[in-house]
Amino acid sequence: MVTLEKIAHLASDCQFDSFGSVDSLSPGSNIDLEKLSILGEGTRHDVCASTYSPRKSPLPGICHAFTQDGRCVSLFKTLYTNHCSHQCNYCINSTNCSHRVQTFSYTPDELARVTLSLYRSNYIEGLFLSSGAGRNEDLIMEKMLETLERLRRRYGFSGYIHLKILPGSSQAHIKEAMELADRVSINLEAASASQLDEICATKSYENDILKRQRYIRDLRGEENLPAGQTTQLVVGAAGESDQDILDRILYEYREIGVRRTYFSAFSPQKGTAFESRKGQPLWREHRLYQMDWLIRVYHFPPGDIKWAFDEEGFLFNSDPKLAIARELLDSPLDPNEAPYRDLIRVPGIGPRSAMRIVALRKTRRIAANRELEALGVVVKRAAPFLKINGWRDATLKMWSG
Repeated sequence: MVTLEKIAHLASDCQFDSFGSVDSLSPGSNIDLEKLSILGEGTRHDVCASTYSPRKSPLPGICHAFTQDGRCVSLFKTLYTNHCSHQCNYCINSTNCSHRVQTFSYTPDELARVTLSLYRSNYIEGLFLSSGAGRNEDLIMEKMLETLERLRRRYGFSGYIHLKILPGSSQAHIKEAMELADRVSINLEAASASQLDEICATKSYENDILKRQRYIRDLRGEENLPAGQTTQLVVGAAGESDQDILDRILYEYREIGVRRTYFSAFSPQKGTAFESRKGQPLWREHRLYQMDWLIRVYHFPPGDIKWAFDEEGFLFNSDPKLAIARELLDSPLDPNEAPYRDLIRVPGIGPRSAMRIVALRKTRRIAANRELEALGVVVKRAAPFLKINGWRDATLKMWSG
């Protein structure tokens, strides 16, 4: 396993003979291990892959993500600086946090050296770069862009880059970011302006976030941004419901054109203004990802997904597709006759398997569950909702009553 000491050694010794000038990167200079650790750990709430796990990482700063073509890649994930002038009530880097850690910052040369060292040694395939706002957001954006410019144009770095845009960034900075990165994102953090006001009094939902998202959307026609833009919300920090969150991401997909939405369950941190607030279970985050999948991949309309919520707008800790199927499917479906829209509602049947069913029955009838299994159907989950030749081999107790 690559350790912090290994990263520092690689970065200090790397001469970049195939990338650019040795002198320009001052090889041999030391990399602070505490800086590597704190700036790497500082991105633990910035999500780049939707995984339901305890978030255990083998090393601060090394993570996995998925590119636009579905490949899983290893990324060097770090903050440029953990100094921040904002007052986010859940964040340990906030100006109103009483237990702030020591402040660190890279220089563009230093961060380029670390990234290239790991890349050339085949430990990573790209960079995920976020940052605190520092004292001046424009200056920090310039420094992050300078890092990317050195990587791309001076040293020929061809790896994947995901850059977090700072709230309030200028249109010129966003345009340059889109020229250099494969993916950019700006965090919504909350589902509405009033909820963001509760989380952070120093950011404007409309001007600092939504307006910048629209910049990215409108510039997509001019710049090559292969992986598009994404966004992220903190789940449960402002007492919002799951329905609030899903309404917002429906807007994001429809009006902003984001490629993905990520979720981070709120976890109270010592010394922050929200220290005493109740943390959110990871299962809530997981259920939101399942709902996002139904919206983004299955294209469930709002009229369908509403059945997954309770009366207060929260999801249950169970498969939301099952809850929707129970409400919308009055009786078992015959896969030889049911339209695609109904087939896709059945648990265990996805878009591909539903299309295969529709294609196969044009030539012959489906006579057994094993044929469905061969088409990609998870028969164990689908069987209670299906009948073949008027017969079904399983029942779902929860479907009655």
